[in-house]
Amino acid sequence: MSQPSADFYAFEDLLEPDEIEIRDRVRAFCDAEITPHINDYWERAEFPFEIVPKLAELGIVGGTIEGYGCPGMSAVSAGLVAAELARADGSVGTFNGVHSFLAMQSIALLGDEEQRERWLPAMARLETIGAFALTEPQHGSDAVGLETSARRDGDSYVLDGQKKWIGNGSIADHVLVWARGEDGAVGGYVVDKGTPGFEATVMTGKTALRAVWQAELTLTDVRVPVENKLANCHSFKDVSQVLDRTRYTVAWRALGLATASYELALAHALRREQFGQPIAGFQLVQDKLARMLAEITSMQLMCWRLSRLADAGRMTPAMASLAKMNHAAKARAIVADARDILGGDGILIDHHVARHHADMEAVFTFEGTDSVQALIVGREITGLSAISGRKPG
Repeated sequence: MSQPSADFYAFEDLLEPDEIEIRDRVRAFCDAEITPHINDYWERAEFPFEIVPKLAELGIVGGTIEGYGCPGMSAVSAGLVAAELARADGSVGTFNGVHSFLAMQSIALLGDEEQRERWLPAMARLETIGAFALTEPQHGSDAVGLETSARRDGDSYVLDGQKKWIGNGSIADHVLVWARGEDGAVGGYVVDKGTPGFEATVMTGKTALRAVWQAELTLTDVRVPVENKLANCHSFKDVSQVLDRTRYTVAWRALGLATASYELALAHALRREQFGQPIAGFQLVQDKLARMLAEITSMQLMCWRLSRLADAGRMTPAMASLAKMNHAAKARAIVADARDILGGDGILIDHHVARHHADMEAVFTFEGTDSVQALIVGREITGLSAISGRKPG
């Protein structure tokens, strides 16, 4: 018996040939280089450094950025890449998401031409790695309240403050630190590896995304050359522009984790026999599988439409938030059902679902929690801000 596909509504018919090629290329890479090896790294909480040059050879780093050695792919292609990496492993997907989407997109959107030429080509080749340092110990969802400071001193800016949950922060060659200037405006400052006063400590004890390193950063009198301040960042609204442009890829990553978990659960249910027959033949299991597939199908179509709107320049922040809110919650439920279908095997990382189950908890939270995304959408549809209690200006 051939295994049914997760593409129940002929989703592939909506894709362009180059988008299918990119998806298949990344999937083949993941099947050969990531899935067979990642569990050991995840269990040891070690980052798979040897994947980095192989990832560079795929030609996907930089996503939708055009020029500077980047692929300039469509938003749909970038989403498919995010989904395929997450389908293999959430940690590797997070590494690429931080580097390609947050760090590189910040430079592409908010840097000037000299800065783009200086940093992006090497980052596209993964000769240098980027990080995006926004979150602070006391400022997560209210990132706009960040306290890290930047003051001008001659031909440098001096940064002081702390950051937390910074993906790639301990291994990055360029850490994009968001800090508040003396005028109160938020700016982006690229701190190069080895800069005195910059300390990065890998966070331990994580129960999710164990194979990618997040760091706590301490900046003490860190001197950054004036030319390392992003030229076109003048306020937190500019930072939000980057987050809005990258958030839709998190919806694709949730889809990738959900798809992997559904496929694993279906294969297990067809293989595992109890009471004299495969458990896939029992009503309760079929009900779960059918509902998982229904959610995945709706997620596929929503991701595709959102990305087409992004390509047309029509995606709004609220649209991206709606997808992240919906997909993270739906994927969380799908992964939980997959873990249940696998029974005891569902908590063994050898079967992969346990890793996806744990990693999905991080995806549910990062780049905007479920509640915050709901309030962004709520503000859009009512015109009233439930975060501030005031109408948006």
